[in-house]
Amino acid sequence: MKTTLIITTYNWHPALKAVLLSVLAQRTLPDEIIIADDGSTAETAELITSMRPHFSIPVIHSWQEDKGFRVSRSRNKAIAQASHEYIILIDGDIVLDKHFISDHINIAEAGYFVTGKRVKLAQGITDDILNSKAPQISKLCFFSKGITRGRDLALRCLWLHQKTSKTAVNSIKGIHSCNMAFWLEDAMEVNGFNAEFEGWGPEDQEFAQRLINSGKQRKIAKYYAVGYHLSHKENCRGNLQANENLLKQIQQQRTRACKLGLNEFTPQG
Repeated sequence: MKTTLIITTYNWHPALKAVLLSVLAQRTLPDEIIIADDGSTAETAELITSMRPHFSIPVIHSWQEDKGFRVSRSRNKAIAQASHEYIILIDGDIVLDKHFISDHINIAEAGYFVTGKRVKLAQGITDDILNSKAPQISKLCFFSKGITRGRDLALRCLWLHQKTSKTAVNSIKGIHSCNMAFWLEDAMEVNGFNAEFEGWGPEDQEFAQRLINSGKQRKIAKYYAVGYHLSHKENCRGNLQANENLLKQIQQQRTRACKLGLNEFTPQG
């Protein structure tokens, strides 16, 4: 099984650098990396160019014009460029445990998509990570100081994961696309993320709901595939109500494929 790691980003290149350093430290590398850039300025492109020679795998910069928060469209554009059958999706503020990619590969299963958890870090340790090199990143663990939420989620235990992984197979509660994995063919079946969503949330839950509507089930990567969330100000939620209404419509109509999604980049027929 070959994997594509997609990393979403927007104008926070120090965090993206920390994430890429954590990818370099992986016990198992993905087979390619695609940076899904929602319109960052030149600093991000320069960072990616400078980091690319350190990787033995392709590092692709997928950029779109900055027209506001359009992360669904940005992800679709990246997914459409993916060369491999399994997509691992993270945000550009998630620093990875060294087993992250291998853990996702280990728990991948036909008929399932995976939603992971995140360990939230305080501003102090976030600043330390952003100003340090890879060794600081690799030391993150259950015992690290500066964890503000989800310390138990920093535990990595396959037995605990197996006990909890299939407890919410048809639920979209608590889903975060900052740590998610799915089969490329399943994403194509539901036409990817819904690009009608603009602004923050809950495009990830809506994508998951359509996967469930199409017959797929959810697996939770709790106590496995550990990711650490760098502290930052929350995104504007001014369009949240309209987005939540879109989600309710999908749930009521049991929609499988959205109208505006991957088809923008992979025309049919």
